[in-house]
Amino acid sequence: MKNILLDSKKIDNVLTRLAHEIIENNKNLENICIIGIKSRGDVLAERIVEKILKITKSKVKSGYIDVTFYRDDFMSNLGSHKIGPSNVSCDINGLNIILIDDVLYTGRTIRAAMDEIFSFGRPGSIELGVLIDRGHRQLPIKASYIGKNIPTSNKEHVYVYIKDVDQKEEVVLIKYNKNNEI
Repeated sequence: MKNILLDSKKIDNVLTRLAHEIIENNKNLENICIIGIKSRGDVLAERIVEKILKITKSKVKSGYIDVTFYRDDFMSNLGSHKIGPSNVSCDINGLNIILIDDVLYTGRTIRAAMDEIFSFGRPGSIELGVLIDRGHRQLPIKASYIGKNIPTSNKEHVYVYIKDVDQKEEVVLIKYNKNNEI
């Protein structure tokens, strides 16, 4: 069973709200760096940075990271996206880093992202923003900025499709039966 949770307009609205929340919680935007996690979090982060610029006329520091080599399932997950470089072009020492990802699930991607962040320096703090939080954490990780909470079962999966990556834009919930069929 496939259920569309967010269309492109709703995704845009959620990103606008997340941008406002980030502005509200960070009075000095010069002290933040928004870093997206490839392969969809980077696109979402870029959109949030653009929205903050539009709202405040302030350009915040930004970048993106590829956490593939930091994942604990690296060798068993070789079907992932094409591995690429990270790009964090500012000095992150002392900054409040806001990691952006599409879906927060077990927390393992975020743990890997924090490992990658520390290879660039020692931030003052790290916060997390996600488009979707679906629960089922395996690590003690919590998002500071959540677009939408979608409680799921283990037989359900949330897929985020972003036009820049997938040629369509929507968030869908797919429920699998006991034979792992839709």
